[in-house]
Amino acid sequence: MEPTVDLKTAKDHGLSEEEYQQITEILGRTPTFTEIGIYSVMWSEHCSYKNSIAQLKTLPREGPALLAKAGDENAGAIDIGDGLAVVFKIESHNHPSAVEPYQGAATGVGGILRDIFTMGARPVAVLNSLRFGSLENPRVRYLFDGVIRGIGDYGNCFGVPDIGGEIYFEDAYTGNPLVNAMAVGIAKHSELVSAVSKGTGNVALIVGSSTGRDGIHGATFASEELSEKSEARRPSVQIGDPFTEKLLLEASLEIIRKKLLVGIQDMGAAGITCSSSEMSAKGKSGMRIDIDKVPVREEAMTPYEIMLSESQERMLVVCAPENIAEVKKIFEKWGLHAVEIGSVIDGGQLIVNSNGGKVADIPADSLVLGGGAPVYIRQQKRPDYLDKHQKFNLMSVPAAGDMNEALEKLLASPNIASKKWVYQQYDTSVRTSTAVGPGSSAGIIRIRKTDKALAVSTDCNGRYCYLDPRQGAKIAVAESALNVAVSGGRPVGVTNCLNFGNPHDPEIYYQFAESVAGMGEACAAFETPVTGGNVSFYNEDPERAVYPTPVIGMVGVIENTSHITTISFKEAGHHIYLIGQTKDELGGSEYLKTIHNKVTGKLPLINLENHKKTIDLILELIRSKIVLSAQDISDGGLAVALAECCFPNGIGAQLTLDVGIRPDSLLFGETQSRVIFTAAPAGAITIENIAAKYDLPVQKIGTTGGPDLKINELIDMPVAKLRRGYEGAIPAYMESVIKT
Repeated sequence: MEPTVDLKTAKDHGLSEEEYQQITEILGRTPTFTEIGIYSVMWSEHCSYKNSIAQLKTLPREGPALLAKAGDENAGAIDIGDGLAVVFKIESHNHPSAVEPYQGAATGVGGILRDIFTMGARPVAVLNSLRFGSLENPRVRYLFDGVIRGIGDYGNCFGVPDIGGEIYFEDAYTGNPLVNAMAVGIAKHSELVSAVSKGTGNVALIVGSSTGRDGIHGATFASEELSEKSEARRPSVQIGDPFTEKLLLEASLEIIRKKLLVGIQDMGAAGITCSSSEMSAKGKSGMRIDIDKVPVREEAMTPYEIMLSESQERMLVVCAPENIAEVKKIFEKWGLHAVEIGSVIDGGQLIVNSNGGKVADIPADSLVLGGGAPVYIRQQKRPDYLDKHQKFNLMSVPAAGDMNEALEKLLASPNIASKKWVYQQYDTSVRTSTAVGPGSSAGIIRIRKTDKALAVSTDCNGRYCYLDPRQGAKIAVAESALNVAVSGGRPVGVTNCLNFGNPHDPEIYYQFAESVAGMGEACAAFETPVTGGNVSFYNEDPERAVYPTPVIGMVGVIENTSHITTISFKEAGHHIYLIGQTKDELGGSEYLKTIHNKVTGKLPLINLENHKKTIDLILELIRSKIVLSAQDISDGGLAVALAECCFPNGIGAQLTLDVGIRPDSLLFGETQSRVIFTAAPAGAITIENIAAKYDLPVQKIGTTGGPDLKINELIDMPVAKLRRGYEGAIPAYMESVIKT
């Protein structure tokens, strides 16, 4: 065995004194240097979810269509009929992107894609949910540019369309951007595979790229706060190669299709350590690894380094001895390594050998979530600031004097402005299945050889979750579900990426626990089980924590592609309808922040039962083939939503709204559960009959046509002028033409 290590070394690896003592009790001795490295990464928050799993277990994780439940596999899987499953997941790559934005974002995309195809699914789409500080900050513009190029280059080279997502800019994310990547794949039920190792005498192979020193302790790096020293942690950021990943995809799917393996797992966080221990624990078996057999690309790599390396584009494959030759032949055909490095053994030990001796001998189950990894429930304290904000008197804020000017300013604010500068750098249509790309309520992918499609959305308003974590999380789920529904999709499942600060801070942990509770309530109400996801803690810079940001990735099934619906007004003379009632609610709104520079107030209320009825109503209207366009109302309120419907085809609108509330609430308030849709005049009776079944307010509010957007006597603006500001805002920042 290697020399053993003391408590100081354990603490240097991010382990507590109690955890070190627990390790010595598990082993019955003092751990070796390699063993302490293994425990440090596997018991990091990033791998073990030790500070979050107790809360996550309260989420609704059951459903009749689920084929892989949360935590069971690398990603969630839901039956969509025709013998097919949708496989999907979202994960963060925040800290790597803060210190090396291009590679941090690129490898975030690469990692989430591997989670999808290791289950036997071919990736069909990616989305991204991003947060940055103010674009007036040069450092933020550098991070923004690097992240977008990293996402675009990796996805474009790999060959998967980027079909949507969201981007917010808030001061809270200045030093710690959030980079959350979501991937969606399609698999036949018969070809879904598991990340499991079992069957004594079966063989473990490492396939794909060689192993280097990049990414060592990436998991622990992701489980600590960013500081001025973080720049020195660039070696913890992996280096991606999308061309190799494409080869790995094809080789992996080929061995899966030919049923040559027992199990397969991506080497993401914690590399060989994580894949070998998790697969073994799941299969209630052990594994013996000869670490000297691992193909390396750097000289004199130690067992510690090889076990902890997070070099990209690698998998661990377990197969029967009689299939080894065929597996190697397939990987050789694709120009990739397939090297035997170990075998499945009786018992539950993970044994690592080097130079004829042991460097690690650990019970695999003691390393993993659900096994021996620690579970903590941290202290909570309701932040004092919540009462101050929720009691803020919004009547003390004067309405904007010029509503035309306010609308222009809102449309040019980076949170609302067109993200075309971003998605023009992405290939949004590769593989030719994209029905609706970025810029609509949800991205839509057709499912080949069927009449179906998938509608996918990501959503979260961090400002909302800061002002009211439980209510904000409910709204994130509700908004994401409505994005899918107005696109023609029935919401079927959720993946989440929960981005928070340091869980040891009782106020941060309160935000986390409340957000999880709100998310759970909404998912239960909409019958959208949580299929998995990611928790990212320690998102802080030396000045502040990020807003609590529980990002929701929602997948919906469109039963027939004729139901696909987009936001754009199609032609003049169509009637515009509003589902829902606009209330005097401005708290937390984009209007309040952009026009009045205030982040405060009580959030709009969300009635989950009514929201579910709104989803059902718009879906029935869409399936009746009456709806010609549909758009949910969210950031910026009704006036912004209408303008966004005008822009694609340059068609204006004239609207007459009931006035019973202050004018800025009417135009820019963000009352929940509202949808605007258009229909031909002949559809009026049918709309009235369908709406009557749901007991929801549905009213005709205007007509499409003309070059201008007119709302009562409050708004009268040329669509072309509004669109110039909307489309030009972010390019102006990125060309350093900052208008003050």
